[in-house]
Amino acid sequence: MPALLIAVLSYLLGSLVAGILYSLARGEDIRAKDLPGGSGTFRQYGRSAAILVTLLDAAKGAAAVALAHSLAPQYTWLATLMVVLGHCYPVFFRFRGGGGIAPLLGAMLVAAPLTLLGTLAFGLAVIPPYKATLQSRLKLNAVPFATALSMPVGVLLGLHFGGLPEFLAGGLAMGVRAIHLLLTEAKPDQKTGSA
Repeated sequence: MPALLIAVLSYLLGSLVAGILYSLARGEDIRAKDLPGGSGTFRQYGRSAAILVTLLDAAKGAAAVALAHSLAPQYTWLATLMVVLGHCYPVFFRFRGGGGIAPLLGAMLVAAPLTLLGTLAFGLAVIPPYKATLQSRLKLNAVPFATALSMPVGVLLGLHFGGLPEFLAGGLAMGVRAIHLLLTEAKPDQKTGSA
């Protein structure tokens, strides 16, 4: 029974997507123009809004894992999975949410802070050389690129410092969302016949 309670509460918590709530408070829906995470919020509303949205989304990841830890610590991986899935596919917003990075960061902050810090340091170190060399050719934003490269580092750190189940669960949810976004972005091109 604790597993079901943790799964449901974490999913519902994840479904409170801060970027959507922020944009709705401003009288529009960010999803008409961008993804509702920190990056999309930065592009649409500026730095202060992006910081607020990122902190709120990270806080719900941390809260889900803290709740699981207090109820049944063996299910912190389930809390991580469900809070990220809730963010990516929020029940309150027709299952159209963000990419899941901030809730995973918050979950990892509670579950395995050393794994999180090492993974973040690696990801942040990758971004400047990527922007200077490959971004113009690959046409891929630096954050998803750095996230993809950081995943193996996170696995290694998770093995050493703990948090591997949580890291893999959140990474799986983010991977599903990334593939879904790639497939749905391809559909408009098919309708117009452009490549």
